[in-house]
Amino acid sequence: MRILIAEDDQILADGLLRSLRAAGYAVDHVGNGSEADAALAAHEFDMLILDLGLPKLHGLEVLKKLRARGSAVPVLILTAADSIEQRVKGLDLGADDYMAKPFSLQELEARVRALTRRGLGSASALIKHGPLTFDATGRVAYIHEQMIDLSARELSLLEVLLQRAGRLVSKDQLVERLCEWGEEVSNNAIEVYIHRLRKKIEQGPIRIATVRGLGYCLEKIAAT
Repeated sequence: MRILIAEDDQILADGLLRSLRAAGYAVDHVGNGSEADAALAAHEFDMLILDLGLPKLHGLEVLKKLRARGSAVPVLILTAADSIEQRVKGLDLGADDYMAKPFSLQELEARVRALTRRGLGSASALIKHGPLTFDATGRVAYIHEQMIDLSARELSLLEVLLQRAGRLVSKDQLVERLCEWGEEVSNNAIEVYIHRLRKKIEQGPIRIATVRGLGYCLEKIAAT
């Protein structure tokens, strides 16, 4: 799960980065509206945390341009406690939720989880595929109700595959969803992570199929 934070207060941004990375998300940060707009146009994110009072391009303009491009990425706006008019404008322009500063990091993490579930069309924190279950809140996975020992990277990889279960996911898409800017992860590294994940989850009717030259697909094996 990859999140973009657009926030010009560096101290607040650092706190958000630490909190969300510790929760298992890949997180990138920009400090002004022009950079936010460029990043959103060039990369795919699963969520945007958007401060409205951004320099160079106001947060409402960033949001307006994002929705004009047809993007449905969930947006959580951050506003000053007394900016009711801006909150209303943000929601009318297509924001999904807002938080007034100052706020609790614990509450923000809960809202992030709720919005990402909504973005996937689910009301539950549990993603299931056959005997395989991923708990997006606790960041743990189970197979046949037994917890699997997975690294943070393996958990993130499994989450992406589960969100697209039955559909092909390319190596480039995996890199885009798993990696932050400046993080060097090669296609060979993705193959290594897939190999490790396979050994831990391919029990019973679940497998990660490789479509040579195209990518991977998490699928159920039909009973014979």
